[in-house]
Amino acid sequence: MTTLAVTGHMDLTEESVPLVRAALRDLLARYGDDLTGVSCIAAGADSLFAQAVIEAGGRLVVVIPSRDYRARKVKPGHAPVFDHLVEAAAEVLTLPHETANRGAYEAANAELPARADRLVAVWDGIPPSGKGGGTADTVEEARAAGTPVDVVWPAGAARRG
Repeated sequence: MTTLAVTGHMDLTEESVPLVRAALRDLLARYGDDLTGVSCIAAGADSLFAQAVIEAGGRLVVVIPSRDYRARKVKPGHAPVFDHLVEAAAEVLTLPHETANRGAYEAANAELPARADRLVAVWDGIPPSGKGGGTADTVEEARAAGTPVDVVWPAGAARRG
């Protein structure tokens, strides 16, 4: 059984979604259904990965950063996907943070490589911003810990803004 965790950008352009979805499916196909995926199921890359894990017949583990995350941070347009993924998950771990804030996100991001054999990063390769808790920070932390990182950024992928 291989366990893959995901980190990635939330702000993918609409045109990037099918490109990233296809690249994730190709990556996960290497593992067949002998796969566990760990995701925070945020909008964007996290949810695309989680959906691909389920479609591949794998086992999904959801990490929720705080007790109030669903109520405070999940936007109405993402709520149906979020709720579906929570229901489809084999395991849901809600971290003991009361409030969704940078500390909760950093703790969730640290949980990902700790539970995985490899990290999948839907990442444009831009270095960390210095604010902490982002995709690039998670990639750096995983690499520093010796966790292999598979970067997924297909040709044509872009971020909004």
